Amino acid sequence: MFGLIIVGASVAAAAFGYIQARLFTRKKLAFVDAAQSGAAPVLAGVGAAVVGGVAVALLPFFGAPTALLFGLGVGAGVASGQSDIKHRRLKA
Repeated sequence: MFGLIIVGASVAAAAFGYIQARLFTRKKLAFVDAAQSGAAPVLAGVGAAVVGGVAVALLPFFGAPTALLFGLGVGAGVASGQSDIKHRRLKA
């Protein structure tokens, strides 16, 4: 039961990272050329995983997979935000 709660919290962290990265990319980075490059999702995902790893190191029950899942969610969110900008799907 406790493991299921930890898995749920990890998935929630990844979903939160995805949603926030997508919204930030769509709203704030729409006119930034560097944010539209192919390397931007990779850099954002790796950066989020590193920062998440530092944060997870301070928590007693979460580990590296949580940080990696968070980084994956952020990277996917940036890529999705780039696609929204490219295809002009910018409504809320």
